[in-house]
Amino acid sequence: MLVTGGTGFIGSHVVPLLRTASRMPDGPALRLLTHRRPGPDATGGDLQTVHGDLADPASLHGACDGVTTVLHLAARIGGTPEECRTVNEQGTRALLAEAARAGVRRIVQLGTAAVYGDGPHRGEREGRIAEAPVSPTSETRLAGERLVLAAGGTVVRPYLVYGEGDTWVVPGLVQLLRRLPHWVDGADARLSLISAPVLARALAELALAPHGPASAAGRVLHAAHPEPVTLRDVVTTVCGALGLPLPTGEITLQEALRRLDAHGPGARRPLALVAVDRWYDSSALWSLLTTGPGAPFTAAFEECAPWYRRTLADAR
Repeated sequence: MLVTGGTGFIGSHVVPLLRTASRMPDGPALRLLTHRRPGPDATGGDLQTVHGDLADPASLHGACDGVTTVLHLAARIGGTPEECRTVNEQGTRALLAEAARAGVRRIVQLGTAAVYGDGPHRGEREGRIAEAPVSPTSETRLAGERLVLAAGGTVVRPYLVYGEGDTWVVPGLVQLLRRLPHWVDGADARLSLISAPVLARALAELALAPHGPASAAGRVLHAAHPEPVTLRDVVTTVCGALGLPLPTGEITLQEALRRLDAHGPGARRPLALVAVDRWYDSSALWSLLTTGPGAPFTAAFEECAPWYRRTLADAR
């Protein structure tokens, strides 16, 4: 099995699961594609690393030789439109070409529900919601996902992912609360969340199943806990676990956006991600797996709260 993005946020949760499986007598050989020096947990006799860069198609030659499955976790988040396109679309195209040349039989890609745009989205199933990306990252990730689907691969789309290694969701929410310590429009928007360990188990199972769930080939699967969480419950849980003050008072969304504009370009985005309903039906994914969705956010967050406390304290 070849894994791209194995040292990233989700990859750091997936690779240990795959390494455990690779040590079994009939487990798959595991290969990590890296264009930077791998971390200390990405080395060892049970894990082969090969150099390759999605931004350099020629460097991928041979990466898939002897591989039956590709787990594609790598993506360019942020940067210029051209930088995003080079990795997320053109890099994925080059990887798929190499996989086809080597006879790879299964491709599983980590996608994103951000390709649906800003919503509101309320319990939509896969295939019943228009894709309307609003950023170069989402636009180019969607282009890459479509290439994977056309090749018969599976695309797994979470929305908000939290847990150890998260640099976007909870840190962004904490920064938002410091800039805007008020409830916005009742904070009743409902959101899809999934913990990184649960998402990792789902991805690993899709990649490791002996023949792969036949009904997963060539399709998108939403990945979220079945119970959406209100923004108020997310904020209350995070503040309680991290010892932060709860918001006070209430303001309208329009007033919130006006105040955030004082913090410069991009300050609105964290609020836009959570201010309206954005939750998705994920029953198709869980029906295919033995892995379950785990505890809901309000119960599960305490497990990763110590990591967030250390990380946020170090960032001050």
